[in-house]
Amino acid sequence: MKLSRSAAIDLILAGITIALGTGALLAAVVPDEPAWSILATLLGLAGVAAGMAVARWLARGDHVQAVQSQRVLAIADESLTHLRQGLTEHTAQAVCAIVLARTEAAAVAITDTTHILGFAGVGADHHEVGQPILTTATRQSLEHDELRVLHTREEINCPNRRCPLAAAIVVPLRMRGVPVGALKFYYRRPGALNETQSAMAEGLARLLSTQLELSELEHQTELACRMELKALQAQMNPHFLFNTINTIASLIRTDAPRARELLREFAAFYRHTLERGDDLITLDQELLYVRAYVRFAEARFGDRVQLCDEIDHHHRGLLVPAFILQPLVENAIQHGMRPAGALHIQLTSEVDGDLAMLSVTDDGIGIPDQDVPRVLEPGFGKGHGIALRNVHDRLRGNFGPGSGVSVSSRQGTGTTVSLVIARPPHAAAHDPVSDGGRS
Repeated sequence: MKLSRSAAIDLILAGITIALGTGALLAAVVPDEPAWSILATLLGLAGVAAGMAVARWLARGDHVQAVQSQRVLAIADESLTHLRQGLTEHTAQAVCAIVLARTEAAAVAITDTTHILGFAGVGADHHEVGQPILTTATRQSLEHDELRVLHTREEINCPNRRCPLAAAIVVPLRMRGVPVGALKFYYRRPGALNETQSAMAEGLARLLSTQLELSELEHQTELACRMELKALQAQMNPHFLFNTINTIASLIRTDAPRARELLREFAAFYRHTLERGDDLITLDQELLYVRAYVRFAEARFGDRVQLCDEIDHHHRGLLVPAFILQPLVENAIQHGMRPAGALHIQLTSEVDGDLAMLSVTDDGIGIPDQDVPRVLEPGFGKGHGIALRNVHDRLRGNFGPGSGVSVSSRQGTGTTVSLVIARPPHAAAHDPVSDGGRS
């Protein structure tokens, strides 16, 4: 087992002490032992005691450093959940309380570049959150991006004459190398300031700055993901619009009354779609989109399109992105329809623990075996890839790894497209929309 430096020194000095103590005992019991030998032994023991005191003093630095590091890491760990939300009055106040409880400071404050965001400890009755920064040294610390140590009340510049805070350490908090605020440690007396306190304040400020940067990075990543999902959603809406208008246009000359009826229905449907601001909708609402599209397809193909909705009614409250089933039904009609005969499309659902699976199965012409692995590639074939990849990306973006699209097909028999949703959310209160189960 490896001994620490202090333990090794203690062991050596203990051995010397035992040897000298044994010598002193022998000198005391042996007759005619010279007095100088007893004196030398006693002096040796005194020297060992002094050596032990010096060794302890030298080892104290390691102990203090270890305790300091442990405190800083504990503070960083406790403050992480707060600073992940950014630097606000709420999070700053919570972090100040955490730091105060684990340090020897009389008070702790956090500021942004202009105002006090959080304050805990002695003087909280007049160092109020929201006040402008009064300390010139704090503004200079932020301006010059450097640690400042304040040894007098005048440097702190508190307007309350009874303020007990007489010394402080000010350390900038940085994001991307630029000061965005300050961490301040206050003390009742200047004698409490030392290199250990300054080093701990500086180390803690670096860790808190890193947490703020990670919070900003996480926020930017989430924002980019949301923007990407919005872009993917926007890509689907015109796709649906274009194909539906084409269907209605094809009826204008052959069946004008039916075209007018579908146009009015489509206008009402799309107005409802545009008015929705939600990122997720219930599965029941998504099925309305599916049925609306099938009605437009029936206007073109008649009873050759047969939709069988077997989605379990217990699953209809699941929250999903809009337009995840409708494009799959559209793909089945556009690419699976045989030259003659009906196309049967079946919708099913299954929930098993943390996974939900929605499937669209048709008995159409199918996909060649060599093409199945490539159907998720954008632009592959005659348009399969655009809709399938879009749905796949939106599922992963909303629900994370484990979610997405899988395709199985047999040429001449049909195709099944399955949507896997990991940890699907469910509407708190769901009132199923009744629109019929079959088309």
